[in-house]
Amino acid sequence: MNVVDSCGWLEYFAEGPNVDFFASPIEDTESLIVPTICIFEVFKHVYQQRGENAALQAVALMYQGEIIALDDSYALYAARCSIDYDIPMADSIILSVAQLKKATIWTQDIDFKNIKGVKYIKAKKKKPI
Repeated sequence: MNVVDSCGWLEYFAEGPNVDFFASPIEDTESLIVPTICIFEVFKHVYQQRGENAALQAVALMYQGEIIALDDSYALYAARCSIDYDIPMADSIILSVAQLKKATIWTQDIDFKNIKGVKYIKAKKKKPI
């Protein structure tokens, strides 16, 4: 099972330098788990950058995975993760979903770099055209 962090989805949609790293877990929809916080973050970013239609199209692709809503059990586990790993709320929610679902997190967010069960790749800058 795989959880792609919001930054991975955005990299995939933008066809950024690390797109190949994220393509495999995103395109393997049978093994894809999507925390609702990722839907929030991706929709917000794409909406700001490219408008509502593009944001809805991005979210439609995300809905091909298993959507996991934040409920009380995930919220409590996320609070512990936030404290134990000293990470922000959104990251702790993503981590809680991945750990409770026994999934691998795919990310280029340095906050996850040294956490067990995470596949991390350093973010690369886009080459100028």
